[in-house]
Amino acid sequence: MKDFKIFINLTRLNRPIGYLLLFWPCSWGLAYAYSFNENIEKFLYYLILFFLGAVLMRSAGCIVNDIVDRQLDKKVSRTRNRPLAANLISVKNAFLYVVILCGLAFGILIQFNLLTIVMGLASMSLAFSYPFMKRITYWPQLFLGLTFNWGIIMAWASVSNYLNGDIFIVYLAAIFWTLGYDTIYGAQDIIDDEIIGVKSTSIKFKSMLKKFVLLCYSITILIIFVFFFNRMNSLYFLVPLTAFVITLFYQLYIFNKQKPETCLQAFKINNFSGFYLFLAFLTFSF
Repeated sequence: MKDFKIFINLTRLNRPIGYLLLFWPCSWGLAYAYSFNENIEKFLYYLILFFLGAVLMRSAGCIVNDIVDRQLDKKVSRTRNRPLAANLISVKNAFLYVVILCGLAFGILIQFNLLTIVMGLASMSLAFSYPFMKRITYWPQLFLGLTFNWGIIMAWASVSNYLNGDIFIVYLAAIFWTLGYDTIYGAQDIIDDEIIGVKSTSIKFKSMLKKFVLLCYSITILIIFVFFFNRMNSLYFLVPLTAFVITLFYQLYIFNKQKPETCLQAFKINNFSGFYLFLAFLTFSF
C-alpha cells in the first residue's frame, strides 16, 4: 500500500489537471479531423487511446522531471515532499517506472498509422529535455507549449494520415495558451525559484505578470477566432468559444502572485478551457 501511494504521488495521478491539459489538445485535433472523416466509432476509439496515452506519458514525464529536479525540489516548499526529493524511492526504481509507462504508451502508439508513430517517437526528445530548460532559459513555459500540444498534430495525423497548415495554426494558438497558463502556475514558486536560481517566464515578467498572461491569452483567442470564422459556415462555434474566452479572463481576474493558492486555482480552470474548446471544434461537424 505504501509503494502504491508513492507511485501515485510520483506520477501525479492524484492530480488529473496535468494529464487533462495534455489530453485536451489531442481532442481538438481529433475533433477537427473528424469533421473531414465522419467515422464516429473511429473518433471515439482514438479519443480513448489518446486519453490513455496522455495519462501514461504525463506520468512518465513527471517521474523524469522529478529525477532531474530531485535536488532542487528539496529546496522548494511546494515540492520538498515529492517522493524522490524526500528519498522515499530510489532513482533506479523511479526510472524503472518510466520504462514501464513508456512501454505501455508505445503499445498504444502502434495502434495508429506510421506517420503518427513517427511523430510520437519524435516527441520524446521534447518531453524528456523539458526538465532541463528551466536551467538554461527564462522560457521553459514556451518549451512546454511546444511539448504539451504536439498531440494536436498527432491526433490530426492519426485520422488524416497527412499534415496541413490548418493544424499547425491550431498548434500555434495552443502554444500561447500553455505559455499563459504555465506562467500562472509558475507564479506559485517565484520566491523559491529565484533563490535556487532556476528560470521561468513567471520570473522574467514578474513586474507585469498579468499583462504578459493577457497577451498570451489574447493571441490564442485571436488565432482561434480567425481560424473558426474563416472555416465555418455557421456561427454555432461562438457559444463554446465564448465560454472558452470567459474561462481565460476569469483566470486573469482571480490570480494574484502574492497569493499562491489563487495561482493554482486559476491554473486548474484551464481544464474547463480545454473542454469548451473541444466542444467548439466539434461544431465543425454540424
